[in-house]
Amino acid sequence: MQSIAVIGGGITGVTTAYALAKRGFSVTLFERHRYAAMETSFANGGQLSASNAEVWTHWSTILKGLKWMLKSDAPLLVNPKPSWHKISWFAEFIASIPDYRRNTIETARLAIAAREHLFAWADAEGIDFDLKRQGILHIYRDKQGFDHAAEVTRLLAQGGLSRRPVTPQEMRAIEPTLAGDYYGGFYTESDATGDIHKFTVGLAAAAERLSVRCHWDSDVVRVRSDGRRASVTLRTADGEQIQDFDALVVCAGVGSRAIAAQLGDRVNVYPVKGYSITVNLLDEASRRSAPTVSLLDDEAKLVTSRLGVDRFRVAGTAEFNGFNRDIRADRIRPLIDWVNRCFPGINTRQVVPWAGLRPMMPDMMPRVGAGRQANVFYNTGHGHLGWTLSAVTAELVAAQISTRRRRTVLGPMTTPASA
Repeated sequence: MQSIAVIGGGITGVTTAYALAKRGFSVTLFERHRYAAMETSFANGGQLSASNAEVWTHWSTILKGLKWMLKSDAPLLVNPKPSWHKISWFAEFIASIPDYRRNTIETARLAIAAREHLFAWADAEGIDFDLKRQGILHIYRDKQGFDHAAEVTRLLAQGGLSRRPVTPQEMRAIEPTLAGDYYGGFYTESDATGDIHKFTVGLAAAAERLSVRCHWDSDVVRVRSDGRRASVTLRTADGEQIQDFDALVVCAGVGSRAIAAQLGDRVNVYPVKGYSITVNLLDEASRRSAPTVSLLDDEAKLVTSRLGVDRFRVAGTAEFNGFNRDIRADRIRPLIDWVNRCFPGINTRQVVPWAGLRPMMPDMMPRVGAGRQANVFYNTGHGHLGWTLSAVTAELVAAQISTRRRRTVLGPMTTPASA
């Protein structure tokens, strides 16, 4: 049985460890926090959203970023302070604009496949994660936004996703608690929401039942590979400890770029900060006034999810500000104001703010697959769709590692050409 190290205990690391263990590998997972899903997988928007598969590599994104650069509460905020990492990332982002259509279609296709795996795993392992399968409603306040969404809908259809336009009257029938005036919307009945933290913790426990060794509170300081064996060096109270493996998978989120550099690979992940608030619905009036259908407000760049009976999550915005994890009041305030405006019956007296760093590749496509060394693999860079895509990318990288194992066992002369 081949031994594999998985670096990272967020949603991608845990799903990868689980998918590998299901295939019979001996898996060890390393996570620097005491528990699973304590960073970007802690309090995201909750959407399992194939309908949000549109990649950001569009000229309109650049124009909005320039327009909003000096506005502290803008949905998209870029710190103008230059760095080589940021400059190189944006240069590659612009170079990827011609692939906008193709990548949007491919992301939709992946998202549809991902949810089938995720739902099946949750059923098989009995994971309660506040799953709500009531669709996602995209809302638009003007014709320009609605017309762009219609173009995106045609791309999503090429990826296999069905979503339909709805009138303001139909929007209120779908979600009666929504206040305000709208031009129209698009509704994707097949989308869902859930608590990413609860799911990841539950799947980590399932992985451990499959004999995955989870090393929590373990700080990986160095990785090495010669193509045949890989080593992971940990910092412990007694000094450094080295463990050897047949292969390793990097699922380290925004830390993946630095780890990849140690392995001779370039994985140009940039940390894009997102914010969320969790509104505790303390009274019956607030619970009645909070939506049960998930929403996506394209203009405000915000998404929502109802998590159980007494929690309402609102998340979004994008901040290019390096590895800064500060929770800024001027970035949280617009989220609370949005709730007060769209759902005035909700009492926002008790709101829990959060910020996390999304690991984004310049082309908005996750890095999934082999590295330069034959026994090094990556599953990282999912950006704003890590929760949505996690199950399928875990399956893809696990299948690729299984294929490499079969090739090793069979030998190069007998490996089928199609393997």
